[in-house]
Amino acid sequence: MKVQVIGIRGAAGFDEVVRHFTELGGDAVLLDPRMVCGRDHLLSAALHAERAFKNGTNRSKTLLTETILYAAGERQIGRAMEKMRPKDQKEGMAAVLFDVDDPKLDLIGMTRCDEIMDASPEKAKNLGADVFEGTSCEDAVLEHVAMADLLKQ
Repeated sequence: MKVQVIGIRGAAGFDEVVRHFTELGGDAVLLDPRMVCGRDHLLSAALHAERAFKNGTNRSKTLLTETILYAAGERQIGRAMEKMRPKDQKEGMAAVLFDVDDPKLDLIGMTRCDEIMDASPEKAKNLGADVFEGTSCEDAVLEHVAMADLLKQ
């Protein structure tokens, strides 16, 4: 499975963007960039989700929802979805793309904008990650994602 993480901006709505990636033969998870602390945050979430399905420890029925659970660091699906769903289209969206070779964003009036996913202490705090002195916000969020495995037990 090919996974890529990109930031996107433009006029297309949530449903239109999801439909676009589905029509390209893949799947997509769209997330609020204010809750994303770097590209590795979402790659880690996708890898943890894939591993959960391989090991039979998944909590959800789909890889997409499992990815959202890990990205949010939450145990409950409803809570994770509410936390991570894009709230303000003007802010753009972080996209985890599964099996999409070329996102062809121009077809839906979107542009790539990876900097909206840049990590910050504020984003880590929004997510609920504990950032300790001497620890980067990126590392704190990766630990937060990994802790989701412990929450499952």
